[in-house]
Amino acid sequence: MRPPLKSGFWLVARREWRWLLHDRAALILIFGVPLFAFAVLTAVFSQPVIRGLGVVVVDADRSDTSRAIVEQVAASPNLSIVERAGDLASAARAIRGGDAIGAVYVPADFERDLKAGRRPQVVAFYNQQFLTAAGVALSGLSDSLASAVDSAASSARGAPQASAIGSLVAETIVLVNPAKNYAQFLLRTLLPMVLHVVIALAAGYAVGSEFSQRSMRTWLACAGGNPIVALVGKLAPLFAIFFVIMLSTPLILVRDLATGLGLTGLIVSPAFGYAGVGFPILGMNAFALFWGALLPVRWYMAVLLGQAARGLPLSDSARPFAALAALATLYTVLAFLRLRSLARSTSAMRTEPEPEPEAAAVVPSRGIGGAFAGEWRRVLGIRGAFILLVVAPLVYGVYYPQPYLNQILRKIPIGVVDNDLSDLSRRIVQTLDASGAVQVVARAETLAEARTALDRGEAFAVVGIPPETERDVLKGTTVHIPIYADATYLFIFRTMGSGIAVALNTLSSELAAGGARTDGSLVKATLAATSPADVLLQPIFNPVGGYASYIVPAAFVLILQQTLLIGASMLTVVALAQGLGGAFTSVLGRGVAHLTIYLPALALYFIVLPRVYGFSALGQPLQLFALASVFVLATSFMGQAVGAWFKHPETPTLIFLGTSLPQLFVAGFSWPREAIPKPVLAAGTIFPSDLAIDGIVRIDQLGASLWEVAHDWRGLWALAAVYFVLAVISAFLVKRRRAHA
Repeated sequence: MRPPLKSGFWLVARREWRWLLHDRAALILIFGVPLFAFAVLTAVFSQPVIRGLGVVVVDADRSDTSRAIVEQVAASPNLSIVERAGDLASAARAIRGGDAIGAVYVPADFERDLKAGRRPQVVAFYNQQFLTAAGVALSGLSDSLASAVDSAASSARGAPQASAIGSLVAETIVLVNPAKNYAQFLLRTLLPMVLHVVIALAAGYAVGSEFSQRSMRTWLACAGGNPIVALVGKLAPLFAIFFVIMLSTPLILVRDLATGLGLTGLIVSPAFGYAGVGFPILGMNAFALFWGALLPVRWYMAVLLGQAARGLPLSDSARPFAALAALATLYTVLAFLRLRSLARSTSAMRTEPEPEPEAAAVVPSRGIGGAFAGEWRRVLGIRGAFILLVVAPLVYGVYYPQPYLNQILRKIPIGVVDNDLSDLSRRIVQTLDASGAVQVVARAETLAEARTALDRGEAFAVVGIPPETERDVLKGTTVHIPIYADATYLFIFRTMGSGIAVALNTLSSELAAGGARTDGSLVKATLAATSPADVLLQPIFNPVGGYASYIVPAAFVLILQQTLLIGASMLTVVALAQGLGGAFTSVLGRGVAHLTIYLPALALYFIVLPRVYGFSALGQPLQLFALASVFVLATSFMGQAVGAWFKHPETPTLIFLGTSLPQLFVAGFSWPREAIPKPVLAAGTIFPSDLAIDGIVRIDQLGASLWEVAHDWRGLWALAAVYFVLAVISAFLVKRRRAHA
């Protein structure tokens, strides 16, 4: 017979391992949630190339030339013509309703003006509220329309006339992430983010359960009273000691499991933004930089992208690794000090965990009104529920948008290799440096030297000025300026590429003007000679391309769902333990209570904060409330249906919080619906946020009417009805089972 283990690390670790194997919620959190996130995200990004984005065509010319332009757009692999509208108003309705991402307008008499040399204009509109899809659509529209206009001009007037002076054209060569595979970049970063949340919650659950379900005194006794041994032994089975030590500290401080898990979730859930994955660090405000530096995942992502994406030497990752080590030391010391304080007070603690007071806090009432009043009393009386349903929406409204509030990127660092050393090359460098989008921070002698700065992240592009650039321009030759770019962060890549192209086009116009006004007749004649038709690319809805205007409105909807879903499930556990009247009246009364509780949050998120942050707010408040109220009811009923089968109030936080990021991407907002497999889209509709994000954003930011988002409206009503029935059935079955027991 083997002797029993002495108190110490191995006894604590074995005790923890046995608990993990027998605790169903812990197993779901540690294994089920990561597998769910991996499966969903892999399925969402299974088609890395975005194709078939809907476009509406308005052909007011109806000529052979306009038909050729439409055919060229239809041939683009990124685009698909979904409608041929008679006017721009019909095209706008299709864009607001979600049938199309953009529209192409060919004006009347386009062919006649082209042959007459009047330089007519074809306009492409694209919906920049959906930033990722808009970027792909913009590229497809720009390429297809430019090709179509050149072909039409050649057939109408012959070859373009040679210009007296040449022009500068940017030619992008991608060195890092050459396939511009956004899906690969997101998968590489999102899965660690999900694990970051799961690890934090797992440690929080392991530590916090000692205060509610298990025994704090027994845990410390197994460690021989040594708080360091107790902490290390407990966290060892989770294989992620550093992350979880830091993020389990709130649970030790509050000594309440449900409240501690809520605080942990409040810290780790928005880490995706603060880590600089969605919006780059160089564009963040001071608070976001400070808070992000306190999160270990920020430095982990720096190491990951440096090693996996750029292949840097290990020595170049020393700084973020040192930051990780410093944070590990700091948070370990904080956890040790708190546990030592608890160890000294164990003599005053009870051997068994104290019963939860929530279960007897409220006397059950009958009828819809009684269920309504009882739910309000529970929300006001239970600290964890009050934090989730009242405090969290207020905090998230300020806390979540901080990394994105600068909206657009400015002064992106680039390098220059000047192999011409002429007056024109110096003007090129000066024009780039004066641009609002980019800033020249490195001037290298060779491309190899500049590549080193690119790999280290000191610059995100290198502009190479070829030899004899000035001579070729003066001879009337078009000079291609190579741009060696890093496409790891596609938002930086797109903004930087656009800024460099605009700067070079501006300089080309000044060269063509020869000292004349750039909007004068001489320049216009020169442009008509080199380019007989003009392509205007016009963004609509979020016209400046602000990142906060793009991501925050959708994230607000998901925040409301997750807090209400977790809170409703938590309160269902408590309500069923207190006893019920009728299942029907209880579910309905509690759902109405949740709607009234969330009315201030709905007004804050969809009316007040968009105006405070400068987002577009074009929707009618009554129509917005009509859709949002059904969304709240559907979420409440879903939480009640699921929560009826949980034994502990903290279980919903463990299960639902880690699914937030996959839900955001499966909703078809951050990643276009056209690139997501249809079965995945269908599965995503089980969460009310899937339909609510689409409907609420289109009403509030695009000014759509309720009838233009009727699909989302009907879908939310269907979910509300289904989850209401399931919640009533679940409450009835649980009540009957307890009565028999």
